[in-house]
Amino acid sequence: MYILSIDQGTTGTMTVLYGQDGKIAGKAYRELSQIYPRPGWVEHNPMEIWQTVVDTVEELCSPYQGKIAAIGITNQRVK
Repeated sequence: MYILSIDQGTTGTMTVLYGQDGKIAGKAYRELSQIYPRPGWVEHNPMEIWQTVVDTVEELCSPYQGKIAAIGITNQRVK
């Protein structure tokens, strides 16, 4: 069994697959385009965000179908 972790941030999406031993079984990353509508602002295309998540999950999980026990997600947040 594996645990899938999805970290969707300002500059990209990082997905990591962990084995039962806690070691990393695989990583996938996709960058996001930055849109600057005015100084100090940044925006993203929501469909691009979605597609980077789909792409990284498919890249890691296709060999492990049926063996993912849990998925954790974190997204952009205010610090």
